[in-house]
Amino acid sequence: MKQKITVLGSTGSIGTNTLDVVARHPDQYEIFALSASTQVDLMLKQCAQFKPRFAVMASPAHAQQLADQLKQNGLAVQVLDAPDALETIASHPEVDAVMGAIVGAAGLAPCLAAAKAGKRLLLANKEALVVGGALFMDTVKRHGATLLPIDSEHSAIFQCLPEDSSTWGERVDCLLLTASGGPFRQRDPATLSEITPEQACTHPNFSMGRKISVDSATMMNKALEVIEARWLFDMAPEKIKVVIHPQQIVHSMVQFKDSSVLAQLGTPDMRVPIACGLAWPERIASGAPLLDFAKLAALTFEEADAKRFPGLHLSWQALRAPEGTTTVLNAANEIAVAAFLDRRLSFDRIHAVNLQTLESVQPGPVASLEDLMALDARAREQAQAIAAQWAR
Repeated sequence: MKQKITVLGSTGSIGTNTLDVVARHPDQYEIFALSASTQVDLMLKQCAQFKPRFAVMASPAHAQQLADQLKQNGLAVQVLDAPDALETIASHPEVDAVMGAIVGAAGLAPCLAAAKAGKRLLLANKEALVVGGALFMDTVKRHGATLLPIDSEHSAIFQCLPEDSSTWGERVDCLLLTASGGPFRQRDPATLSEITPEQACTHPNFSMGRKISVDSATMMNKALEVIEARWLFDMAPEKIKVVIHPQQIVHSMVQFKDSSVLAQLGTPDMRVPIACGLAWPERIASGAPLLDFAKLAALTFEEADAKRFPGLHLSWQALRAPEGTTTVLNAANEIAVAAFLDRRLSFDRIHAVNLQTLESVQPGPVASLEDLMALDARAREQAQAIAAQWAR
């Protein structure tokens, strides 16, 4: 029988790549539901191609626009716009697997819904773990969900670790996350204030959304991935390290107690970890080009410069701080990046906003989703005020 898939965030880069892989295997997968934010035209095309039962848009206005266009094109897709519509399509009884590819804290609630429903959850939304942390992992375990990482780095580590997770603590020395270094890896730190949104959104290896492109440029994405790895693999923060690897052929590594290192290699194409997550433990064609070792000029590795990438080191600080601190960090960064993309904040002040927000907001109890969302809202409000102080 075909697996029925819900794709949360289907018009983003992960979502479109997921649909590309699914389209290559029509005998194995079918799309049950899609969700998007505002890209009605692209969602219409996806509905025409994959004919899902449900489609969800972020606002009632966009949902109505999509519904009208679907009707005009004779497409029998039901458009949902209720506040809990994302949770509905993530936890629907007929769904086998959920691709969680919504960017930011907005992806936490539907991913939690999928976990509570015991789904096979393909997690590309790193913020679900950065914000949810212990609550999210406890939900996965209590409800018997299957959690498969889709970030290329975490997928690589997952593939390198022994299948028996109970042995990881005694066998693993450290996890080595690789990072491209982004477009400013060799730039003079003194010139970071001059960087424009257009420059920050030009990644050397990947075509990504604007927010994640800026996070790659500041290496805040790697800070969030350190936090994600801590929860995914139940590793102490000091056992997670980051190394810059500009070619992004080695996606990440695991170093074991006997000093041996296992690495997962491949072309920098997100369809590879997506295909791995969809088919695990089997393997299917991803559509990505094969790695040609004869044409590899070099594989190089560097330390991350703390002056150029100060945000990276906030991850370890936040993990050592009271629970909820990583929620504050994520909220502050989303506000700071949005201000930068709107040209209200200079690139070098993204870190300043993040740091000041961490210093200003003290987490309270975070025993529920409501607690996390309240803390997230409080951190965003404070970050907005701080960003306004730093405004150009």
